[in-house]
Amino acid sequence: MQKVVWPLLAVALLAGCSGEEFRTTDIEEIMPPLAFSLTNDDGEPAQAEDYRGKTTLVYFGYTQCPDVCPLTLARFASIFNELSEAERDDVQMLLISVDPNRDTPEVLKRYTDAFGPEFTGLTGDREEIDALTNRYRIAYSFEEPNERGDYIVNHSSAVFAFNEEGEPRFLVRDPHSDQDVLADLRSVIDES
Repeated sequence: MQKVVWPLLAVALLAGCSGEEFRTTDIEEIMPPLAFSLTNDDGEPAQAEDYRGKTTLVYFGYTQCPDVCPLTLARFASIFNELSEAERDDVQMLLISVDPNRDTPEVLKRYTDAFGPEFTGLTGDREEIDALTNRYRIAYSFEEPNERGDYIVNHSSAVFAFNEEGEPRFLVRDPHSDQDVLADLRSVIDES
């Protein structure tokens, strides 16, 4: 029994020395800093540097998504409502469209405005989007259009969190509870 306890205690102590532990998925060592050159939902050029100074959540999705995108964005709007006013002032969420053919800045603006002032839509040409999804290891694919020309884009539901300097901190997946997300979000906001 003692042989088992000591290695576990050593692992626990070492884990405590490595810095903050997130309740969600820690991505500090495996993801690159936030970097992009896109177009925002006002039709203006947008660089990652424009979003420095706040905790930034990044989600890859699209406005005509029938389920995952609106549910994810509504979930985060609800989580943001749990924050104090000062905390909400220090957080923003970027929806980066994986469907730039349909998601014009105007379409993105109408869509993100429905979720709250913390939400901003970003788009770009296919090469810019592909470069960014490759950077963050996000896969997406287009299904065949139906007779009306409508189509589904298959994509991840993961949400990336970056600190105010654009450094990667944690990743949220569907199984993570809202309370765990809220705790990790507050932890990163408090870093500033």
